[in-house]
Amino acid sequence: MASPKLAAGDGSYDFHLRSLSAASRDSAAAADPASDPNLLQSVRMVFQMCKVAKGANDEMVARAFPVMNKLFQRCAAAPTLSTASTGVLLLTILQFFLDFGEAVLHDADGSLKTFFRSCLSREFSDPIVAERTLEFLIANKTKILNCFPTLVPQFFPLLLKLIASNGDRLDKKFSEVIPLMMSAGSFLPLFLSLMDLPMLVVALEKVERSSGTLIGSSLATIQKSAAPEMLLALMDEAYTGSSIEDQSGNSGSDDSGRLDLADPMFLDLLKDENDGIAAKHWTSPTISSTLQAALNSPQSDRLKQSLKMAPRFLTVYFATALRDVNNSLLCALIPVAMSRYAAMFPDKEFSFEVRKKLSDFLLAAFQRSPDIIALLKKPITDRLGEAHGNPAKMELALHLCWAIGEHGAGGIKHKDVARELFENLELLLYENLATSRLGLSQDPGFDSMGASSRKSSQARLLCFVVTAIAKLATCHNELLPRARVSLAKVARSRTSDMRVWQRACDYLGLMNEPAICLSVLGPSTAQGNGPGIVNWSEGGTKMVAHIPFYLLAEQKGPPSHDFSYADLLPAE
Repeated sequence: MASPKLAAGDGSYDFHLRSLSAASRDSAAAADPASDPNLLQSVRMVFQMCKVAKGANDEMVARAFPVMNKLFQRCAAAPTLSTASTGVLLLTILQFFLDFGEAVLHDADGSLKTFFRSCLSREFSDPIVAERTLEFLIANKTKILNCFPTLVPQFFPLLLKLIASNGDRLDKKFSEVIPLMMSAGSFLPLFLSLMDLPMLVVALEKVERSSGTLIGSSLATIQKSAAPEMLLALMDEAYTGSSIEDQSGNSGSDDSGRLDLADPMFLDLLKDENDGIAAKHWTSPTISSTLQAALNSPQSDRLKQSLKMAPRFLTVYFATALRDVNNSLLCALIPVAMSRYAAMFPDKEFSFEVRKKLSDFLLAAFQRSPDIIALLKKPITDRLGEAHGNPAKMELALHLCWAIGEHGAGGIKHKDVARELFENLELLLYENLATSRLGLSQDPGFDSMGASSRKSSQARLLCFVVTAIAKLATCHNELLPRARVSLAKVARSRTSDMRVWQRACDYLGLMNEPAICLSVLGPSTAQGNGPGIVNWSEGGTKMVAHIPFYLLAEQKGPPSHDFSYADLLPAE
């Protein structure tokens, strides 16, 4: 016998369930099932009553599930010509499936994928659907990670289109979803997509100019625009992987022309599902002309917002990677990050911010696992060889030199790797010394501002190279003779920059005191013990007599006052 709570008058559980059942059967509403404004309210009421019911909960869920499921399938299969948004309705039904799926033995995985493929792919630019989708993922974060761990990593390109279309209004909520997007299969593609978020905005705006507005609209609106076949074919290619014919001709840089459907860059940027790493065609004429057009025209609000959001999203990505990812994936990411150091959207402020994020990540990764330096010897060597290419590559080489010296090329165990990296540092030193002599021998009257800047950058790089050589030789004693020769050449060079010359002389002097040299220049991750060797991490417990005062401001004799290491070293 049914519970009396199930049978009541108007506004009751039975009333709303009958309304949903009628909507799911009505053939007249099949073309646009979400057009009834009362439908969403009935779904919410049935859902809420099932949550608060006591005793009759299982019976209520069992009766509601077939109706909800049928309504979900009908809305998901609605033609693209429908005018009403189904996103919020489907998300409410999905929440019902997640909360009560165990009671009716329903696996929500298929329903979730159906929502992404058939609804969100059409309504990602709708601001209400976009916000509700992110709120749904955040609210069900634990359940999705435990029960559907591949769902969000599979559809992260679609979620990136969502945030690219809606801007920084959803910035914080999207940042909470980024950890959900990371898995072994999406780890590297997600990094590349976050780097290219401004390019995705440019691609969406190019589609918008060719086919109609994307903001707040579904594909139904776009289909009424001037070129619906182009956009629908493009979406079909991006979503399903089916082949399409190139009917657009040569679009060039004319944004008012039709989009080149065959261009792999647009197909990759505008896809919905993660299908692995696709090469970014930085040398393709289309991307060059598109970026040039974007730079020569005023930046849209969405593009400006994406240029500010992308570095923040990369911060979340890198923090999650350093906390949760194993060394194998880090070893795969670091070469990709180094390759993108000089290849990104050409906005000055954006490039500066992103390169800072990349540098911080690389140094933090090497600090966490110094052995990675030895494993990545070949890509690191390649990047050192590109230090002459442009300022960005020189900056990357500078950071790599610091990491090599700071961590002893991976540690005392990696002597062969240390020798090879040392040889590359020597080569880098001698090449830059030779070119600096050529530059300084020119007539100063012909020196331009650009040449002065290059000399300053070169001197800065040489300071790091000299430091790396000294630190590497301190960790691996067999390299000391060669290091002395290299540093002596710099010290004897009368054309070297004063900063480089002073640093080389200081290191040569330190090498005459091995214990002090190991304390000052030894690797931070693997330090030896012995007479005169200072472990700086124990500074708060050492007595004043243990301080090498001639190193600290070159003081001689006992100090004039008593203080401890805690007064010298900053507290954590």
